[in-house]
Amino acid sequence: MTKKDRTNSDWSAARPLLPASGPRRQALYRELRDQIVDGRLCPGDKLPTTRDIAARFGIARGAAVAAYEMLAADGFAEARVGAGTYVAAAVPSLPRAASPRLRNAPDAVAPLPGTLGCSTADATTLRIFRMLMNRHLTNPSPRHFHYNDPAGSHALRVEIAAYLKAARGVNCDPQQVIMTSGTQQALDLTIRALLKAGDRVWIEDPCYVMARKVFAANGMEIVPVPVDGEGLDVAAGARLAPQARAVYVTPSHQYPLGVTLSMARRLQLIDWAQRAGGYIIEDDYDSEFRFSGPPLSALQGIDGEGRVIYVGTFSKTLLPGFRIGYLVVPWAVRDRVLDVRRLTDRFPSTLAEDALAEFLRDGHFSGHVKRARRRLRSARDALMTALEEAGVEDGGLHVVPPEQGLHLVAHLPAGSNDVALVQIAADAGFGVRALSPLYADSTNKRGLVIGFSGFEAEVLAQAARRFIRDPRFVALSGR
Repeated sequence: MTKKDRTNSDWSAARPLLPASGPRRQALYRELRDQIVDGRLCPGDKLPTTRDIAARFGIARGAAVAAYEMLAADGFAEARVGAGTYVAAAVPSLPRAASPRLRNAPDAVAPLPGTLGCSTADATTLRIFRMLMNRHLTNPSPRHFHYNDPAGSHALRVEIAAYLKAARGVNCDPQQVIMTSGTQQALDLTIRALLKAGDRVWIEDPCYVMARKVFAANGMEIVPVPVDGEGLDVAAGARLAPQARAVYVTPSHQYPLGVTLSMARRLQLIDWAQRAGGYIIEDDYDSEFRFSGPPLSALQGIDGEGRVIYVGTFSKTLLPGFRIGYLVVPWAVRDRVLDVRRLTDRFPSTLAEDALAEFLRDGHFSGHVKRARRRLRSARDALMTALEEAGVEDGGLHVVPPEQGLHLVAHLPAGSNDVALVQIAADAGFGVRALSPLYADSTNKRGLVIGFSGFEAEVLAQAARRFIRDPRFVALSGR
């Protein structure tokens, strides 16, 4: 069949738009005209015969003939003697109201240097993963062809449990590991399984905003607990809400301030959880990237009462596109969490899991982390050098080099407008986040949270220099 003979044979969607009575020809005209203008009917497409369309819609053939004549008169269709009616070659343009549908939406633009949440994967890591994925696609496991364990691949959970025991001091059996699509899903599963609307939950102040939002979205009563140089102030939390049901904490590298929860505070927190019957949700989001000092053990490793739910992710260590994270749950709550998982997501991607299990088992992950740590240290140092040009002594940015993680905080004088500086930074091609909105309430703390993962050191430094040399930065930074 040639293009000029092609006929759109599916008119079922138009039927509800035709009124049960009244001017049927006008309704049919509008429907056909809209399909032509929207591109559902293309120039040269053949329209059904008037007899056929009248029979399909249960209308008089005269109404169909009239609708076709109106289309032809307005330039949307053309009748060809002995051949039928076709969509016109040149269709008139009509002014149309803005449609909520997105057509040909552009792909996401590349993030600006300094943007948080960018990955650390390099060419070597991607090459190895490409090889592993190809291997598992060429000789696929039967697991890929049916529904699987909602906890995830047993082989991968074995590797993760072994890694966490060696690297983070986590005490767990592979059966306690539950694979997720990242931290956000891990938090949501935990909340749905263990908490209920109205429960009070301690949240670090300032905090990771997406964590606060997921607790609030599930109906929790948020209790902001201040963070100081030792991390979460447990005594303050106990005064504010002694019988809270849970606490969300980032003890190894508090987001965003970067402080570490002291051992005294860790023991206080575990003691509180035991007395209150609450849960500690430990988000260990970037612990692999420590640049100096001894590695910090996870809070979960010193919990002997099953009060800690440990949350980890490969989004920071590998790349967010893999969508692989995990929970380590106490035995007492495992079945409840898995029940929620079955209802919401069934099970993780078996193909990605098999590739990652092999990546861990064969030692590729440790090599990747070592390479990533070198790149991150270089990027951190270059960013620090550039930011220090703003000068601590003259009241500009105050930056302490972080010993761990993927971001730093550049503190500003109390009178600064850190929110306005975000746009100035973006104009300079530098991606930053304001510190003050990360607090639950108004604060005089001002600063910029800047990522250094996923960017070449010199590219990051150049973007920072453009920003701090902008006259508007000088005016708004309180210098």
